[in-house]
Amino acid sequence: MSRDNSSDKPWAGRFTEPTDAFVEAFTSSVGFDKRLYRHDIAGSIAHAKMLTHVGVLSRDECKLIVKGLEDIQLDIERDEFNWSVSLEDVHMNIEARLIDRIGIAGKKLHTGRSRNDQVATDIRLYLRDEIDLIAAEIKRLQTGLLDLAEREAETILPGFTHLQVAQPVVFGHHMLAWFEMLKRDHDRLMDCRKRVNVMPLGSAALAGTSYPIDREFSAQLLGFDGICQNSLDAVSDRDFAIEFCAFAATLLMHLSRFSEELVIWASAQFDFIELPDRFCTGSSIMPQKKNPDVPELVRGKTGRVFGSLMSLLTLMKGQPLAYNKDNQEDKEPLFDAIDTVRGSLRVFGDMVPAIEVKRENMERAARSGFSTATDLADYLVRNGVAFRDAHEVVGKAVRLGVESNLDLAEMSFEALSQFSPAIKEDVFEVLTLQGSVAARDHIGGTAPAQVRAAIQRAREAR
Repeated sequence: MSRDNSSDKPWAGRFTEPTDAFVEAFTSSVGFDKRLYRHDIAGSIAHAKMLTHVGVLSRDECKLIVKGLEDIQLDIERDEFNWSVSLEDVHMNIEARLIDRIGIAGKKLHTGRSRNDQVATDIRLYLRDEIDLIAAEIKRLQTGLLDLAEREAETILPGFTHLQVAQPVVFGHHMLAWFEMLKRDHDRLMDCRKRVNVMPLGSAALAGTSYPIDREFSAQLLGFDGICQNSLDAVSDRDFAIEFCAFAATLLMHLSRFSEELVIWASAQFDFIELPDRFCTGSSIMPQKKNPDVPELVRGKTGRVFGSLMSLLTLMKGQPLAYNKDNQEDKEPLFDAIDTVRGSLRVFGDMVPAIEVKRENMERAARSGFSTATDLADYLVRNGVAFRDAHEVVGKAVRLGVESNLDLAEMSFEALSQFSPAIKEDVFEVLTLQGSVAARDHIGGTAPAQVRAAIQRAREAR
């Protein structure tokens, strides 16, 4: 003998007792998936219009549904909507409110669909919008980098390998390196968008539906480029979210490296840059401190984005087809990655154009560490010395410089010429910092002329 569950859950018909209170709270997702409300409503409106288009709903029913959903969206945005944990998720909360408002027509909305294809559609719609916002933030940061690079196209600083002085470069060239990384990040994001912008709606629970739906009609209303071709795949896979998180992890890795340089450059030991006060904080005990909290925090937030990627990969790795409750866990890592990426890009977009470059300190550092040693080797090669022999000659000259505490450009001609007869009086022309950077006058090189040309190409390409 069956008992009346008296539950308000739309699926409760086959159950004989209500859900345990703790289980209800444990399995509910409305606390975090309610951010999908706009996309859930947009998907439902498109679904209602499609059902009307194929004759499943009447025009009057469609008008009632659309108006009811639009009113619910206004309630949510005015913070006048009561979210219920007992209704589990954003989808059932909105549907229940719709039924309360318009009655039987609201009960017809779910015809020909399941929460499985509904949530997959919502996530894709949401992620597509977020991708567009993130792409705009990348472009804004790139613009800041181009402006800073143009301003500092002739500012010389030491280039490093192994964090040891290597060769002189110009600061503008250094900023363009970050621009190029962000360009690839943007390309990866746009490539990901192509696979996000495919519609699962119409796949229903896993096998499609027996109603005469028109999926292309729905896809056009929602701005999708196409429709998922297999219903099992459409409702169950989250590789598009994994791909986004892989992009996010790569982007944050780049921003973390950039952060590391800003932290180092802002230190008293380097003193290459000054970060504006509004992006720094002080110490509660040491009054002299100015801490580069923004780049440090972005560097730290990188770990949580890496974690989001690993969380989604682990979430999906053991799931059989088709949809499983595991997939409820896809949203929080994805949402956190989105929020972290947007926040990090926004603060970098604000901070980078405001960086104050300490040109004299940079050039002073470039004059130490024998940064023009390679230029001396190239000079010897042009004067007929084999490169390996030239390398040895310069190594001996550097050893003398270390012992005498003199940079190559500070040595006398007599001191340098003892190492090779190929060293002539004109050697000092190649040992200046300006001469060194100007000599790298090819595409991709650090010559100021090439930096300005690269900036121009970048602006035209945008």
